[in-house]
Amino acid sequence: MTPDSKKGLDSLLVWQKAQEFALFICSEILGNLPAQEKYALVSQLRRSAQSIAANIAEGYGRYYYQEGIRFTYIARGSLEESYSHLSFAYKMGYLSHEEFEDLFDKVDELRKLTNGFINYLKNSKRGVAEPGAMYYTAEKIEEKFRT
Repeated sequence: MTPDSKKGLDSLLVWQKAQEFALFICSEILGNLPAQEKYALVSQLRRSAQSIAANIAEGYGRYYYQEGIRFTYIARGSLEESYSHLSFAYKMGYLSHEEFEDLFDKVDELRKLTNGFINYLKNSKRGVAEPGAMYYTAEKIEEKFRT
């Protein structure tokens, strides 16, 4: 697929950057962590980094905007979890100051893109006019319980 022919999920910059982040973590960071961290930090960091793009994709595949938002919130949580693991690795001396600064910049860029995507989804309300949508919106459910 050429860059000009991207459609669907491939066209989302936030998903592209999340994929790049996971690939960078898996190819450049995990192999440099100590062997004793193989089943702890390495495993946790691999899962949290890969979960970011996976949750964006799952939310994208859902039609109703509320589900897209929910899965993107989960992706944002995985991003923050990844940052926490990277911060720990830095404090343990597994990452240099320069490596950590570079990773911080990547996390910060992805954080901004993720928050922007959440705002876009909130404003677009894709699927809100579909038959039956009024029965499944969180706002409607909350409204019912307040009265």
